[in-house]
Order: sequence, then structure tokens, then C-alpha cells
Amino acid sequence: MSPAAPKAAETPESLSEHTAAAVATLDSLLDLAAQRVRALVTKDDRISSQRMEEEQRATHGLAWLATYVDSLRQLDAYASRLKEEGRYGTLEDRIVRLGFAEYLAQVFGGIPMNQGEVVRLADLGIAHDEAEPFRTVEVETLIREGNTPDIRREITQLIRDQAGHSTFGDPGLDETMEQIRNEMRRFAQDTVAPHAHEWHLKNEYIPYEVVGQMSELGVFGLTIPEEYGGLGLGKEAMCVVSEELSRAYIGVGSLGTRSEIAAELILCGGTEDQKQHWLPKIASGEILPTAVFTEPNTGSDLASLKTRAVKDGDNWKVSGNKTWITHPVRADVMTLLARTNPEEAGYKGLSMFLAEKPRGTDEDPFPAEGMSGGEIEVLGYRGMKEYEIAFDGFEVKGENLLGQVEGEGFKQLMQTFEGARIQTAARALGVAQSALDLGLRYAEERIQFGKPLIEFPRVSDKLAIMTTELMIARQLTYFSSWQKDSGKRCDLEAGMAKLLGARVAWAAADNALQIHGGNGFALEYPVSRVLCDARILNIFEGAAEIQAQVIARRLLETRGNA
Repeated sequence: MSPAAPKAAETPESLSEHTAAAVATLDSLLDLAAQRVRALVTKDDRISSQRMEEEQRATHGLAWLATYVDSLRQLDAYASRLKEEGRYGTLEDRIVRLGFAEYLAQVFGGIPMNQGEVVRLADLGIAHDEAEPFRTVEVETLIREGNTPDIRREITQLIRDQAGHSTFGDPGLDETMEQIRNEMRRFAQDTVAPHAHEWHLKNEYIPYEVVGQMSELGVFGLTIPEEYGGLGLGKEAMCVVSEELSRAYIGVGSLGTRSEIAAELILCGGTEDQKQHWLPKIASGEILPTAVFTEPNTGSDLASLKTRAVKDGDNWKVSGNKTWITHPVRADVMTLLARTNPEEAGYKGLSMFLAEKPRGTDEDPFPAEGMSGGEIEVLGYRGMKEYEIAFDGFEVKGENLLGQVEGEGFKQLMQTFEGARIQTAARALGVAQSALDLGLRYAEERIQFGKPLIEFPRVSDKLAIMTTELMIARQLTYFSSWQKDSGKRCDLEAGMAKLLGARVAWAAADNALQIHGGNGFALEYPVSRVLCDARILNIFEGAAEIQAQVIARRLLETRGNA
């Protein structure tokens, strides 16, 4: 049955009523979807990992549906917050309208998990006639009125007027965070952006001079407590910094996160002596860390790690192979995950080490006994370089076993996953914003058939949806950081932010390159670099499929219990 004739949502007040009602409706729809998917994957009254794997389309689709519901919830909260503060302008209003229209339409028509896989409600066990009652008056009104040619055109014109600003649209942050953003933006624009593409094309390291300036700005000690030499800020600040640095070059944004990962491991799992020794040096940039977790045949399956650490007197000897190690040559310490108890299968036999090493060079990358490796040539995400590493009796001091406890390595690493996924989502925002910057500039400057490309509707539409999806992903990411800073569990929100952010960044880069046409395929144009950089975001810190599986598992434990 068709809903009653929808009423208009012309004013901000009536729009708020519609968006709030739509989010409530989607919550009910998500509960129903969770019930249906749970029925598919339950065996002997328990959620079966095997059944979840067999029903990946349904389980992963549930994760994507939940991500959309939470995305629109945060977009609605964003609008309410700005209205209360008197900051809700025309661009913000149009973004909210287009965002709700497009994502609601996708919920009922099909959500793209990637460019080739679209999940529909039927895949989640919800038949067409069962979905109809959820297409309420408010939902239909938002879909009909929000994604119109006029609104898309208006968004594009408004971002043209704001070109050169830090972001397009008010991101909804307070004055302190905006000051941090502006400081990082100036540094990135002056020091990083003019050279980023050259570093990428030549596969060069980010110069030590730039690393030194990042250190002076406090990038490496951003979230380290003041008592250990850091700035004592939270994950929100980390998002701001990661986004702005990655907007200029993802390599620079990611260099800061090397220290973030190591510092959080030490803060969560280290002894007081380890904190006092390592954290001030990380915060000052005196030492550069790298993460050494992944192995050639394990990927995301950390429980299958084979690298061994054997006690040798007071110290440990490490043997085994690691791969996809970022920035290991110039690192001074490795957070190294190895198996210390071969009798204990799975995660329980793993321990974490703070393994010291000397800095290397391209000519002599690993001047340490028992350690060797070779570079992995990559499409993008350059500036730090990726390596395969072989350990053969590499020595680690006994005092550098994290927390001075064996068998806690995976648990210690798990404590950092929320933060890692939040900062990956923030890096995705920066890459997406960079793609939008480049696409907008080229569309304005390139003349075809007697007028700028931006005057063609499909070019203009691309820029409008890029702007809108970027703001949606931004709100989800910053919400997860606020949850983390409040001491609340946020693995679900962080995972969703990373899942959506990676897709948004790839879509933005792809659209920006399309706007460039053939020139986008030329290496001399920076958009070619941004496309390559964007592609990794759906893979590292948990591939999209792994991320969706983790989200689905949590949802099935918490949502829609009959």
C-alpha cells in the first residue's frame, strides 16, 4: 500500500522532524534485519561462525545497513547541533537533505558494498511487502525532495564559493579543534602539498626536515599524556590532524599514526618503566616506531602467526617472516608480535615486544644482526615504503617484552583497534577531501565545448555527492572519536567509520579522476596519486570484508533480540 501524500519538509524545523522520524524508522528496520539474519546464522541456539561465513552476503549486508542507519543518525545529530549553535547555513542544510535522500533511497533500493556488489533488503530476508511499511511519509518525502537537480546544483555552487577553505561546510567542531585544524592546514599547504606528488612519483621518503617540523608541531605526541611528554589531547584532535595531513599527502598523515599505534600499545599494556622510557621519546620524535604484525600467509588471520620468540638467557631471539611493514627502515623501535608459546594455539600464545633496531638507509636498510628484508613496490601509499622482513635469531632485550607478561600480545593489540580504525577513517576523510579539491579545481579550469566542465550537470552532480558523502563520513568518524574520548566502547562505531570512509574515499578519487578525463590517467596529474592512495584504505587496518564481518558479529549480539 502506498503511503499517504507526503507533506513538504521545506523549513529546517520540518526537515528536523522528518529526519528524526526517518532515523527511528530505520532503527526498527535494522532490528528486523538483525532478527532475520540471526535466524540464518544460528545453529544449536548459538551464532555459528561457519554459518556466518556461509551467509556472508547477508551478514555483511547487515553491517552495511547498520552503517547507513548510524550515518544518518549522526548526520541528523550534526544538523541539530549546528542549529542550536546558530551555525546551520544553506550549504549544511543542502548536504543534510541530499544525504538523507540518497542514503534512504539506497537502503530501500540497494546499498553498494563496493562498485560491483549491491546488497538489498531481500538479501537480509526482508521481502518487498515487509519493507513497504518502513517507507513512511517522512521517508518518502525526504527521498523525493532531497535529491533534486536544484539541490545538487546549489551544493556545487556553494562549495565553489568556499574553495580554498579547510573544509566544505561547517564540520561542527569547537573553536579549539578548528584552531588545530587551521594550524595543520597551513603546515600541510606550505610544506607538504607542493612536494607530495614528486615524492610519490620518485618513491622518495618523506624528508627528515618535514618529520622534524611535524615533531615541533606535536604530531607524534598528540594523544600521549602530558606526564609522558605529550600534548594530552584526545582522539578528536587525532582525527583533525590525520585528516588535514592526509589531505595534503596520505604518507604524511600516516607517518603520524605510526607513533599513535605504538604509544597506545605502551599506554594500554606497558609497565610504568616502559612508559617512562619510551613515551617521551615517541612524543618528541626522537624515535620513530613501526608496527610489525602481519605475516606472508596470514593477512588478517593473526591467530595463525608463526614468527617465534625464544627465551635466550635474559633476552629473546626472534625468527620468522613478516610482510607489509610500513616505514621499517627508518624506524628505531618495532612493536613486534611473535609467538612465545608454540604449545598454545591461536591468540593465546602471542606476545608483544618493543624491539629496538638501528635506523637504516636505502643502501643498507637493516643494519642489524639477524634481520634482513626487501622493499615491496606499491601503487600508492608511498613516502614511508613497505617491506618484507626476515628475522633469524634477531635479539630483543628481555626488558622489552611489553608489560613484562607473555601471552598477552593479541589482547594488548586488540585494545588499540578502536583508535587505529578511527584514525584510518580520518585519513580516508583527508584523501576524499583531496580528491574533491582536485576535481573541483579541474572542473572550474577545464574548458570544453565553450564552457567550464563544472557547468555540465553530471560533473556538477559528482561534486555535490562527493561533498555530501564526505560530510556523512566525517560525522560518523568524529562521533566515534567522541565516544572513545568519553571512555565508552566504540568498536562498532569505529568499524563503521572505517568501512564507510574507505568506500567514500575511493568513490571520491574515482569521480575526481573521471572529471579529469584522459588527463587523470596521466602520472603528472596529482589525481592519479590520490586514486592510488585511496585504494589501500579498503584493505589495511582490516579489509572491508573482515570489517563487515566484525561489525555483523557485534550487531547479532546486540540488535533485534526477539
